[in-house]
Amino acid sequence: MSAASATGSGTALSRELIGRLAAAGLTVATAESLTGGLVAARLTDVPGASEVVRGGVVAYALEVKAEVLGVDAALLDQRGAVDAEVAQQMATGVRQRLRSTYGLATTGVAGPGPADGKPAGTVFVAVAAEQGVRVRQLALTGDREQIRALTVDAVLELLAQSL
Repeated sequence: MSAASATGSGTALSRELIGRLAAAGLTVATAESLTGGLVAARLTDVPGASEVVRGGVVAYALEVKAEVLGVDAALLDQRGAVDAEVAQQMATGVRQRLRSTYGLATTGVAGPGPADGKPAGTVFVAVAAEQGVRVRQLALTGDREQIRALTVDAVLELLAQSL
C-alpha cells in the first residue's frame, strides 16, 4: 500500500462500501485504537452513511478495550493491545455491542516510536461478521499520519473483501 492510496482512492472505496452495504441492508460499526475515529470519519463522509453506520468506539485505553468492547483483560495484560487476537476481539465486541452486521477494528503502533515491544508500523486490522472474523497483520512504513491513513485503507479493503 502506498501513501497515494490513502487519499483519492480511499474516498471511492468508502462510497462503494456504503453503496454495497445499503443495497444489501447491512450495517457496520467500528472499534478503533491507533486510527482514533478515522475509519468512522471516512465512512460517514459519504452521503447516505447514516443508513449503514451504526456507530463507533475509539478505544485507546486498555480499560476501554476490556470494559466497553469486551476484550479479555488477561489477554491485554499478557500481550498488550498490538495483537491479532486483540483486534479480533475488538471487532467482535463492537459488532455485538452495536448490533451491526460487520464490526471493524484497528490496533497497532502509529509511531513515531515503538509500543508494546512492537516497532512503529506494526498494525492489525479485523473484520467480524456472523460467519467469523478476518484479521490481517500489516507492516507499514511512513510517518504517523501515513501509517494511520494506510490502516484506514487496509481495514476498509478487508471489509470490501468480506462483502
